[in-house]
Amino acid sequence: MFLTNQDVIELTEWRRRLHRMPEVSREEAKTAEEVQAFLEANAPDRIVTSLGGHGVAAVYEGREPGPTVMVRAELDALPIEEISDAPHRSAIPGKGHLCGHDGHMAILAALARGLGRQRPRRGRAVLLFQPAEEDGSGAAAVVADPKFREIAPDIAFSLHNMPGIPFGKAALAEGVVNCASRGMRITLTGKTAHASMPETGISPMNAVAHLMSALTALSHGSTLDETFSLVTITHAEMGEPAFGIAPAHAEIWATLRTLTDSRMQDLCARAEALAAEAARNQGLKVDIAYDDVFHHCENAPEAVAHLRRALEAEGVPHDEGAGPIRASEDFGRFGQKAPAAMFFLGAGETYPSLHNPDYDFPDDLIGIGARVFMRALRDILG
Repeated sequence: MFLTNQDVIELTEWRRRLHRMPEVSREEAKTAEEVQAFLEANAPDRIVTSLGGHGVAAVYEGREPGPTVMVRAELDALPIEEISDAPHRSAIPGKGHLCGHDGHMAILAALARGLGRQRPRRGRAVLLFQPAEEDGSGAAAVVADPKFREIAPDIAFSLHNMPGIPFGKAALAEGVVNCASRGMRITLTGKTAHASMPETGISPMNAVAHLMSALTALSHGSTLDETFSLVTITHAEMGEPAFGIAPAHAEIWATLRTLTDSRMQDLCARAEALAAEAARNQGLKVDIAYDDVFHHCENAPEAVAHLRRALEAEGVPHDEGAGPIRASEDFGRFGQKAPAAMFFLGAGETYPSLHNPDYDFPDDLIGIGARVFMRALRDILG
């Protein structure tokens, strides 16, 4: 173990400090400052800031030429009220680190401790603290930032803690591990009327009622194969909160989900056709926009092989798990640029689920995750 007992105590306290000050996607300025301060105390050769927004990266250089290996964590929290009696519970109303990104950051902070004491023999280790993972915009913004070209990896790794898996056990497999998804926003516009004479206006009511069921009927399959699709209505509103006005405006928000990016294009086309037909039948104008766009996340065989060797060397039990999961993850963007792999690290079979208001990252996972990544870094970079 490359961490001392004092390291573990300090990393745990730092993780809890981050937990108390959650910031949501694109607002992670104070979190980035905390990360930068921690990294500066651990002697990287270079720190890159404002990367794709509030992103921060630490670079540790080896003495000899070699590959660049990146390990990624996420900066952002969720817009969810935390329910907890813990002393380190969120101090920000309506926001909480309820996905464990604070713990992922602590794992990378542990790597900074180790790399600051012993540089890699060759190549470069890059520790990336990525912004805005939760809304799908962060990885794309990082990759598009000109500063990223200076630290672009030859191979990339990440993890996500996973309730439902036995504590400390890992799941790792080649191929698709996270679904593609995106938020579809359908806006319908007609003409208002007095509520006593609705026939003089053009209401979106019938179109909304039809689309609620028609969109969800696009869902197909319960197993995650190439034909899988899932449409979930997440929000709908119509008209003004008044009794005297027949409405002219409505919005429907739906999350579209497929196993792969190619399947997503087909699902979008079918959903758009339904919206256009419903609007046309009711004499409405329709506008469609997309938010929270996640590409599918795919583990490359060569990256998986490195992580598998590291898990075995560190005595961390692992298997391929139950296959791909429905949840999305924007780490897939990095996999489009270099071989990449993510593994899932068990938080406990009965542990509160991710995004639940009572979730809190298990601190004992910090050392396990850090050991696996450090072993992979040393195996590749020496």
